Amino acid sequence: MRRGLLLILGFSFSLMTDLALSQCKVGFQSTGEGCIDVDECLPGERPICGQNGNCSNTNGSYMCICHQGYRMKSSNDLFSSEPCSDIKECLENKTMCGPHTRCIDTPGSHSCTCNSGFVPSNEKQPFLASDGVTCKDVDECLADSLICGKGGDCNNTEGSYKCVCNTGFSNYGIALAKCDELTCNNFAPEASPDQIPAKLDKALSLMRNACNALSNSHGPDGGQPDGEILLERLLLIIEQLLSAGPLNKNSAVSTFLKVVEDALRLIAPLLHKKSTRRSYNHTEVEILVERGQLAPKGEISLSSAHAHLDTHWETAAGDTAYPGFAAASLLTHKGLESSTNDSFQRLKEDHKHKGIRFSMNSKVVTVSVSNLNTTNLQKPVNFTFSHLVSTDENHSCVYWDARSAGGGWSTEGCEVVRSNANETECSCTHLSSFAVLMAMYELEDNFHLEVITWVGLSVSQLCLLLCVLTFLYCHSIQGTRNTIHLHLCVCLFIANLIFLAGISSTQNKVGCAVVAGLLHFFFLAAFCWMCLEGVQLYRMVVLVFNTTLRPLYMMAAGYGVPAIIVSVSAAIHPGGYGTDKHCWLLLKDGFIWSFFGPVCVIIMVNAFFFMITVWKLVDKFSSLNPDLTNLRKIKVFTVTAVAQLCVLGTMWIFGCFLFEETTNRPLEYIFTFLNSLQGTLLFVMHCLFSKQVRDEYGKLLSRCKSQKKKYSEFSSNQSSNSQAKSAQHTGESRI
Repeated sequence: MRRGLLLILGFSFSLMTDLALSQCKVGFQSTGEGCIDVDECLPGERPICGQNGNCSNTNGSYMCICHQGYRMKSSNDLFSSEPCSDIKECLENKTMCGPHTRCIDTPGSHSCTCNSGFVPSNEKQPFLASDGVTCKDVDECLADSLICGKGGDCNNTEGSYKCVCNTGFSNYGIALAKCDELTCNNFAPEASPDQIPAKLDKALSLMRNACNALSNSHGPDGGQPDGEILLERLLLIIEQLLSAGPLNKNSAVSTFLKVVEDALRLIAPLLHKKSTRRSYNHTEVEILVERGQLAPKGEISLSSAHAHLDTHWETAAGDTAYPGFAAASLLTHKGLESSTNDSFQRLKEDHKHKGIRFSMNSKVVTVSVSNLNTTNLQKPVNFTFSHLVSTDENHSCVYWDARSAGGGWSTEGCEVVRSNANETECSCTHLSSFAVLMAMYELEDNFHLEVITWVGLSVSQLCLLLCVLTFLYCHSIQGTRNTIHLHLCVCLFIANLIFLAGISSTQNKVGCAVVAGLLHFFFLAAFCWMCLEGVQLYRMVVLVFNTTLRPLYMMAAGYGVPAIIVSVSAAIHPGGYGTDKHCWLLLKDGFIWSFFGPVCVIIMVNAFFFMITVWKLVDKFSSLNPDLTNLRKIKVFTVTAVAQLCVLGTMWIFGCFLFEETTNRPLEYIFTFLNSLQGTLLFVMHCLFSKQVRDEYGKLLSRCKSQKKKYSEFSSNQSSNSQAKSAQHTGESRI
């Protein structure tokens, strides 16, 4: 037992000795001989002081020493695992680089550069603040004598410069921009102000005043016009102009579109915002403006409810000297398509478009950029137009060409990229005003209509010729009504003859105008003679004595009135005679009403006289009037006169729509049928229905038969005598 206790005591003593030896201080480790220092700086998987510091071992510890330009956030650098962080010299000492400089922090250091408009004294960048380098001003005016352009003077300022523009030049309030020459002559008053609407002249005056004010402002603080206000006023004028109705001349459309394009080019640089959008009932515009020392690059997208434009800033800025800004505008005209829906002359002159009828199927848009040279773009611009009418018809991309005949649509430089029922995408190599046309191929099966026209009018002409001969040589019906019928038939005969020979002869413009003028005159004359018949019937019923009309008065009314109307019409609108498709009156500008207006008046006057005549006839038939025979004749005359007025009047009701661009076949057939019916109807009513004329025809036929009989007897006798003489001669010869 004693041995066991000794063993336990020895084990306990040994254990206590080991524990005493193992309790070394931090930074030391135990060995068999005691505690020794631990070297924490020995290479390991991860440096204890990080990448930006060095480790230094000490007795029982270590020290992290940061590289130059780095430090620890805490002040304790012993036993710290915190990495060394970069010192932000530029934040801690913002003036360390000196005036007119920019300090740039770099890992473990910094660098200094001079601000724009300054250069370092040692002409080397970057530099350190400790190098003793300073930044001095650059005199840009000496470095580049044309820095402000040919129309401006350069004033040097500390770190920059300022351009002061001469009269007639402007940099639109951008001090560092070159002075561009202003083209205020673009807004000069029109040589013929009566040829353009008053509102358009107001727009010219507005932009002319703004341009002159800009021309006289000699610097960025010289009182330039406010771009936003100027844009609002311009759009208000355009709104008033388009809401007043279609522009009545292509030249007015050309002037309007040019004013809008030039105005947007002038206004855009005056706008303060980079993007401006305005929308009204008749206009919608989006304008983008970029300013800066370097020309902008990249794509541009402008859009409205009816169109979308894709182009590039390089196109807007141009290849010439960059003035310090670039602008692009897209303006949609809501309603201008009605003013340009008949301006297809150039398209129709092109053989490629022969047999095609065009119609507007998009809104008209105007594109304006700050670049003045947009006639031949290196990068084409793309437009996407929404159709006014969804249709699968072919579509053409067109622009407004103001160079010929006052202006009109042309496909030159534009082509269709894609098209469906709802929209068309166009690509064009120039900028102007654009739209999409619906191209409808005309029907080629005109043979049946031409046959009906020629056969029907030939029959009508034959009947009219018979009427003229009857009224000339039938003595039993001579009188005032006969004279009226004679001249009515002569007018219709000549008018139909001209219609057959020249209605489609549009190749010669002068000849076509003459044909249209003659048709205008003779058809009006026919209506005037019908009106005279109504007046004559009224006089026959109402007046008891002196019911005849003097021939001089009838000639003055029948031919003088149409001559005056045609002369005045030709003097007011010389180009109103002859269209692209027919030798007839121009439908545009309301010129067609120089025919339909008088016709409507004549029909109403005639109807008035007929109603009074019928009323008087009914009144006299209801009374015990002894002259019933004469009244019955007048009744028949009235019925025939009303019938012929109905036929000729109804024919021209359909004729109102016959020469429209959207003429359809049913109207053409109805007009042709009624036109062919005129001569036949007049012959039947005034000749075949008249007992006196029938009697004259009977006498004429009987004379022809008797003459034929006499001729036959005479021929027979002559033949007998000849045979006898022949026999006699034969006998003599034989003797």
